[in-house]
Amino acid sequence: MTFDTVIRNGTVATASDTFTCDVGIEAGKIVALGRGLDDAREIIDATARLVLPGGIDSHVHISQPSGEGIVMADDFETGTRSAAFGGNTTVLPFCLQEKGRPLREALTNYHALAEGNCYTDVSFHLIISDPSEAVLGQELPALVADGYSSFKVFMTYEGLALSDREILEVMSVARETGALVMIHAENYDAIRFLTDRLERAGKTAPHFHAASRPIAVEREATHRAISLAELVDVPIMIVHVSNREAMEEIRRAQQKGLNIYGETCPQYLVLTARDLEGLNMEGAKYVCSPPPRDEASQAACWEGLRTGVFSTFSSDHCPFRYDDPAGKLAPKGRTSFRWVPNGIPGVAARLPILFSEGVVKGRISLNQFVALSATNHARTYGLYPRKGTIAIGADADIAIWDPERRVTITHALMQDGADYTPYEGIEVTGWPELTMVRGQTVVRDGALVGRKGFGTHLSRDLPNAGRRGP
Repeated sequence: MTFDTVIRNGTVATASDTFTCDVGIEAGKIVALGRGLDDAREIIDATARLVLPGGIDSHVHISQPSGEGIVMADDFETGTRSAAFGGNTTVLPFCLQEKGRPLREALTNYHALAEGNCYTDVSFHLIISDPSEAVLGQELPALVADGYSSFKVFMTYEGLALSDREILEVMSVARETGALVMIHAENYDAIRFLTDRLERAGKTAPHFHAASRPIAVEREATHRAISLAELVDVPIMIVHVSNREAMEEIRRAQQKGLNIYGETCPQYLVLTARDLEGLNMEGAKYVCSPPPRDEASQAACWEGLRTGVFSTFSSDHCPFRYDDPAGKLAPKGRTSFRWVPNGIPGVAARLPILFSEGVVKGRISLNQFVALSATNHARTYGLYPRKGTIAIGADADIAIWDPERRVTITHALMQDGADYTPYEGIEVTGWPELTMVRGQTVVRDGALVGRKGFGTHLSRDLPNAGRRGP
């Protein structure tokens, strides 16, 4: 058999196994795993390299409406480009329903932004901000059937926060259709109470953002979200967990046999609330929600990753330019942390941080890295086994890693649309040197070689977490 491409002599790792073999690729698919594969149009030598499933980042924000006068730093071109430089081959951004508007309209507009602009594959979650009767009774069930099988609800943020009753209604639709509900768990009323009190005391600098969203705010909302899910008997994913208290709520629910899933992010492993204390507005670079916590919370998040409480590790890439009146230095943001755009860039840094801090330092195994970075995302969100593994019949989504390369993270390496990275100066060991999407090389040795527009939107099956019955 003549292959399009053969990757030779690499160490292949999946979520369960590590082995040395060649990988044969034809028509964008993995068609052979073996030794001595050499009849190919292109041979890639992966000696002393790791051959891993391309990363799947199931929590990114791209081209999302962000409030009056605020513009997100990444569109689909720059966002997926950055993802590819970080060893990712699929990203799952959020299509935001604006109040009073149909979901179908939001999707039509979002697809238009993505069409012809993606370097990686994409698949959309839905953000439900207005769960009207039409949305709950007609649009959501039809969209789940069309392959949009996950949606997100917020327990905080003006214009996004849903009441408990509204969350229950959304969960009920998920129960009936097999979809998965993702939940941003923070108590909105508590945050508003604390924010008002801080502002009255003149405490408006960016670092007070962390004080307005303490651990108790996240823990309470996590417990409440789990309780609501238990009432409806529906699986949920608690996203971007930042601390032990919230992690323990998820662990207890799992020990009770509830289908509750958890996710954490790199900011909760390597940043702390002290990073928000920069002079002038420098701390605004680190404003995200939930905020980074402390070293004890970092250790708890590693524990959650190591023990399986967290099944996915995502970036929560939500980029805004820093030195920009439409970004972190928005005029209102200068008056109070309340108005600083919430979110930080990180899609390209996600995997190097997890590999270096996790695999290299012995906190997790290589196979756990693959599960947390790719396989579990594919399983959870209805993309497996097409995505997330190296197996015959799977898409040839592959990242080749130099496990010993030492790199100091700089913004220039991130290749995104922002003007900074919150991970500037962090030294990592292990770096992706080639990223391949469906058999086509997108990034090689730090250079973009792929074609914009090759990435496509993926319709998804029902999430494994949401399946019911035989």
